[in-house]
Amino acid sequence: MLKTVKNQLLENRWDAETANGKSESDLLLYRSNILGSDKRVTNFGGGNTSAKVMEIDPLTGQEVEVLWVKGSGGDIGSMKIDGFSTLYMEKLTGLKNLYRGVDFEDEMVGYLPHCTFKLNPRAASIDTPLHAYVPRKHVDHVHADAIIAIAASQNSEELTKEIFGDRIGWLPWKRPGYELGLWLEKFCLENPDADGVVLESHGLFTWADTAKQCYDCTIDVINVATKWLEARTADVQAFGGVKHKSLSPENRRAVAAQLMPAIRGFVSGNQHMVGHFNDSDAVLEFVNANDMERLAALGTSCPDHFLRTKIRPLVISFDPAQNNIDAVLESLPAQIAAYREDYAAYYNRCKHDNSPALRDPNAVVYLIPGVGMFTFAKDKATARISGEFYVNAINVMRGASAVSDYCGLPEQEAFDIEYWLLEEAKLQRMPKPKSLAGRVALVTGGAGGIGSATAERYLAEGACVLLADINADGLSATESALTEKFGKDVVHSVLMDVTDEVAVASALAEIAVEFGGIDILVSNAGIASSAPVEETTLALWSKNMEILSTGYFLVSREAFKVMRVQDMGGSIVFVASKNGLAASPNASAYCTAKASEIHLARCLALEGAGAGIRVNVVNPDAVLRGSKIWEGEWLDQRASTYGTDKEGLEEMYRNRSMLKRSVLPEDIAEACYFFAAETSSKSTGNILNVDAGNVQSFTR
Repeated sequence: MLKTVKNQLLENRWDAETANGKSESDLLLYRSNILGSDKRVTNFGGGNTSAKVMEIDPLTGQEVEVLWVKGSGGDIGSMKIDGFSTLYMEKLTGLKNLYRGVDFEDEMVGYLPHCTFKLNPRAASIDTPLHAYVPRKHVDHVHADAIIAIAASQNSEELTKEIFGDRIGWLPWKRPGYELGLWLEKFCLENPDADGVVLESHGLFTWADTAKQCYDCTIDVINVATKWLEARTADVQAFGGVKHKSLSPENRRAVAAQLMPAIRGFVSGNQHMVGHFNDSDAVLEFVNANDMERLAALGTSCPDHFLRTKIRPLVISFDPAQNNIDAVLESLPAQIAAYREDYAAYYNRCKHDNSPALRDPNAVVYLIPGVGMFTFAKDKATARISGEFYVNAINVMRGASAVSDYCGLPEQEAFDIEYWLLEEAKLQRMPKPKSLAGRVALVTGGAGGIGSATAERYLAEGACVLLADINADGLSATESALTEKFGKDVVHSVLMDVTDEVAVASALAEIAVEFGGIDILVSNAGIASSAPVEETTLALWSKNMEILSTGYFLVSREAFKVMRVQDMGGSIVFVASKNGLAASPNASAYCTAKASEIHLARCLALEGAGAGIRVNVVNPDAVLRGSKIWEGEWLDQRASTYGTDKEGLEEMYRNRSMLKRSVLPEDIAEACYFFAAETSSKSTGNILNVDAGNVQSFTR
């Protein structure tokens, strides 16, 4: 049975009590947010909404009509009131006198800033005329899967008429812009009783005289299409029936953990890419189907889809029945090279004299039978959203191919949107990437003071971070705090004992599946013990060595494996200790283990250099604040060793230093950032002491 859009009608989420008393602009925001809260209505960043509102002109004091419309680059589901552009309707109407025809419609975008009301800095989008010239107060434009399934069908005009009669009209494909705005106006004037229009291969426009009526109309029209699709496809096998059987969830992730770093290495030539894995039911149904490869080759239909996903995906030649992972890894270079060549040929076939230069020719979407879908982009959120867009495309293909023949957008039309000069200008306005953009870091001991501070420093510079720790409560609290600040896309956690080979290998598989691979390892898991040598038990000695030496070896070994597969280099940072260079009384086990750790880093620096894997050491001293090892017995033992109490220990350490300053977790994080960033790209095998000065730990 075909599972059209989850066989579920949209809920009308308009709440009269919440809406009561809101201004017209606030009602527009409310309507936009509840429309965008359901990805079946429109995908992230897709669609737009508007209202024509009477406002007081600050220049004349008179009432004027103002178009409030979603601005360029916004998302109706999450936007705030400042996400709307505001423009004088009188001036927008006056632009018609300047329009020179379809060959010159792009120049009309340059006039939009001259129509701005109240110096609003939010840039108006290319869709502004589509809202301005519809002669109704409220307008919604959405990309609902159920509607695009009709719009992307070969006989979409006929199907639209069958489903909606005269209530909803139909217009042939036209690239969004000024001309399409005039088309919509003409349709409305000729069909005053219509509630909206389906745009071929694009989406839905609906309109009404009040915010609630417009919202109700949008939801109802989508539900009418959904019910019609359900009735027509109840006994249809999706995508031509099943060809492959899905692997178990555990085996799907295992395959993803092997493939994603390899793909990431190939696609990160121009910039580091981050991956996202999706094995949802909708994705598995598609990748396992008989018609998957044929439909995937047709490309997507809706402009928003292929702007995020490229014109078509790359199907990886994996056979789940044979589990031919080794053969797939061997064939990956050829498959990826063939995709690049095909994309370059598409560019050369379709380019114009003034087209922007060829962009990254690698695929964004990778389909793997029996496993799911990978998406790669410059950051995690974009990778995830690209995957969501392709799920929308899958839903569209499911419906369209069941009731008709699915039609992708013609190649030249697809190119003209992907390489639209206005889109290129938008890309050129993007801010410069942060210093660790696209990097993926694993921080062990992530729940402690140094670990959490280092993770925060990396996240602030654009990295994705997997926190690892053995302390479940501390790990959860740290993840929650960092997620609150940086968002859930870029922070992930895993319980891990660094002395457990299986747990360590599992954590590296987790980072591969979650983000596509690893660029930075901060080995920071710690323990501390203090006892005279004659009171140091073998168990205490072994525990120090297991965590501080063996543990660092195990995590580094697994990180090396992934980094070598990626072939992108990498940075490994050991958080050791001043005690690895300078002996301390009553701490022989701890000092020896730290010395072992430092020498391990030197050995790994030798082994990793040929692959561009740098290994360096940060040596802290006396970082009391937030540090887990300074809790409990260790604090008591060190205070006893130096003849002071807990309160006096930090002051003692500060005064002992040459600079007379306390060392904080943020100071160690800064050193860890230095070794992860490009500023240290020519440093390996080095030791950076962050101890406020200790002559005994000067490196020699």
